[in-house]
Amino acid sequence: MADGTRQAGGVAVIGSGGIGGYLAGALERVGREVTLCVRTPFDRLVVTDASGEREVRVRVVADPAAVGPAEWVLVTTKAQDTAGAEPWFRSLVGPGTRVVVIQNGVGQAERARPHLPAGVPVLPAIIYCSVERTAPGRITHHGSTKMTVPAGPDGTAFAELFSGTPFEITQEADFVTVAWRKLLSNAVVNPVTALTLRRIVVFNDPAIRDLARGLMDEVIRVANAEGARLTDEDATRILDGYLRMPGDGGSSMLYDRLAGRPLEHAHLTGAVVAAAEKHGIAVPLNRAILALAGAASGQGLAGDR
Repeated sequence: MADGTRQAGGVAVIGSGGIGGYLAGALERVGREVTLCVRTPFDRLVVTDASGEREVRVRVVADPAAVGPAEWVLVTTKAQDTAGAEPWFRSLVGPGTRVVVIQNGVGQAERARPHLPAGVPVLPAIIYCSVERTAPGRITHHGSTKMTVPAGPDGTAFAELFSGTPFEITQEADFVTVAWRKLLSNAVVNPVTALTLRRIVVFNDPAIRDLARGLMDEVIRVANAEGARLTDEDATRILDGYLRMPGDGGSSMLYDRLAGRPLEHAHLTGAVVAAAEKHGIAVPLNRAILALAGAASGQGLAGDR
């Protein structure tokens, strides 16, 4: 429901895509006061999951001037849209606010800090949750409800915030490894599904699995040079996981490609290539994927017609 009141309440979620909408629904269901901060307003937030379809009673606000400080601000925009959240930060962040950046890639907190007041606690979060925004205000959950944050007092408070929801919140001291392990998956499943225009079932193709393994071998070398601790077992486990996923699941980059939106490639494959350049590591497969994803980004399915 659209609302123009000034108080954001306990939790403000910036971004109304699949992740933002689903997190808002999970928190609302356990009684949290949630404001969903969006570019374009809509009247109803409807979430569909294994239990069926449910309307989520959250405030939907499109004007940063209409809200005040929140206890928690969850940033669920795409990585490339972080700077665009700055007007929301100016309204939502006050004394005692904690900011959680729930995005793909690495360096989540570092992306947000230049747009926030000095000293604001910023917690990076890695999420495993397959969701799809099928229309404005309509979210379909395909599977998984897990998040990981750095260990510490803010991480403990974040886990308490999600108490009673379907989400399993894990705290990890070695967050570098956690972030690169997720990127090990994202740098494969996102561009492969987006470029082939196929859902997760594409990994049943042996040639695609071989390509995926080659991409992962490059990512592992780069990740370990960045201080992560990844092994070939991580790649095997992720690839096996693709085969166990429901075939109708996709990726956020596939959904963006189908909608003609800009892709997140610069913060996924681009992060791998940038780190590889820093360490002098050859990553020809990831460079090829980066070029292809860049050419497809924002073009829609009609190409140059």
